[in-house]
Amino acid sequence: MVVTGRLFGIAVAAAVFVTMVSPSWFGVLLTTALLCALAATDRALTAGSADVVLDRPELTVLRLGAATEVEISVTNTGPRVVRGRLWDDWPGSTGAAGREHRLNLPPGHRVRVRTTLTPTRRGDRAAGPVTVRLFGPLGLAGHQFQRVVPARVRALPPFHSERLLGGKIKRLHHLEGRNLADLRGQGTEFDSFREYVPGDDVRTIDWRATARATDVLVRTWRPERNRQVLMLLDTGRISAARVGGGTRLDNAIEAALLLGSLAAAGGDMVGLLAYDREVRAEVRTGVGRGVQPKLMHALAGVTPALVDTDSEGLVRATIHRARRRSLIVWFTGLDSAAVTENLLPVLPVLAERHRVLIVSVTDPEIAAAAADRSDLRALYRAAAAESRLAEQAVVQESLRRMGIAVIAAAGPDLPGALADEYLELKRSAAL
Repeated sequence: MVVTGRLFGIAVAAAVFVTMVSPSWFGVLLTTALLCALAATDRALTAGSADVVLDRPELTVLRLGAATEVEISVTNTGPRVVRGRLWDDWPGSTGAAGREHRLNLPPGHRVRVRTTLTPTRRGDRAAGPVTVRLFGPLGLAGHQFQRVVPARVRALPPFHSERLLGGKIKRLHHLEGRNLADLRGQGTEFDSFREYVPGDDVRTIDWRATARATDVLVRTWRPERNRQVLMLLDTGRISAARVGGGTRLDNAIEAALLLGSLAAAGGDMVGLLAYDREVRAEVRTGVGRGVQPKLMHALAGVTPALVDTDSEGLVRATIHRARRRSLIVWFTGLDSAAVTENLLPVLPVLAERHRVLIVSVTDPEIAAAAADRSDLRALYRAAAAESRLAEQAVVQESLRRMGIAVIAAAGPDLPGALADEYLELKRSAAL
């Protein structure tokens, strides 16, 4: 039984009054017995815990940075009025507000109470037990219980670069011939016939179609669809480095979401593999509008692991999943030591079967330090920054000589730069 502060105050006041009027122990005992009887009666009139039914959705989804309301449905199935308070427990990273709610529910009625959540990190957060404290009609006594009502809130990646998606898709449609921009060449899909004009390659003449027509006809082509794009996210310790307001992994996820959405809109098969020493998340290759939600849900809970990435294991997993020639987009760092020890030994095996594109986010603070020579300390920092930039340039040139393209840009610019590289590959039919 819960004895409230109200009952304690009444008891003290009554004891003082009785002592002043009749300073005998009999008066004090009589007053105490009366108060205990009132508290027991109040407790007996309190609704039971079995009369309170709690229910709520098991999963609530939102994007990181947004707010949402999680609703709990409270139903009174008993014969007494449910009076009391409800406490909805959530982890601190959910930014919960308005978790305490008053209850005054007649028999057979239902009420919905809401807690506002504003998560500060990606991923799933599970709710704690719901605590309910019930009181009697006098508010003198009651009881408290906890109940587990399963619920989770999932914070998806914010995907700020989604604003670029519409313009990139328009460019992609133009390249595909939807705006009368036909392409001809090896590695493309047949689109239609048109009349031969001087200057056309005679190898594009379709003699069977010409025999059935009165004019010489040539075949026109469009960029091939249904090609496979597999994105690899390095989730090892190198992805935990802070760049701007987030980690390297956060910037890689933002770029991967834009590329995956764009490639799916272009009819390509899109897949994803997040890996360090084991598979952290995977999206099987698919096409269409369903790809973007799959990517966002798969990447919601992916965080950097403080271990060195097993590059050989990642390459084996990639070859196992990409049976036919694909575009492999590998999000990783371009630190000289990491590339020399981890990437260079395994990249030739991957580049032999697929077209490989290395994507890395650069730190704008390094470029800013290299340009600052305001004092002696800044000059030393500039020298160190210049050395770092020179190492990265050497690494990028080494990769390009191996036939591997490299995209390196600051965090806000990386998604757009990667999307433009994909469109260029589409335009040149290099996929």
